[in-house]
Amino acid sequence: MKISARNTLKGKVKSITDGAVNTEVVVELPGGAEIVSIITKTSAHNLGLAVGKEVYAVVKASNVMIAVD
Repeated sequence: MKISARNTLKGKVKSITDGAVNTEVVVELPGGAEIVSIITKTSAHNLGLAVGKEVYAVVKASNVMIAVD
């Protein structure tokens, strides 16, 4: 796989929740952290997503906010 995004996080699908149009995909990263993505139902189907499948969460953003307590 070649991609221009520098932030690729490999993990496993923890859960998939279908909505009317979109699908929420929770990816568990090594160490237990999770990242959530909302994609179209069609994309989820075309990717063959299933719980336990290894995937990459690809982050391409011009802004990433940092917060502290």
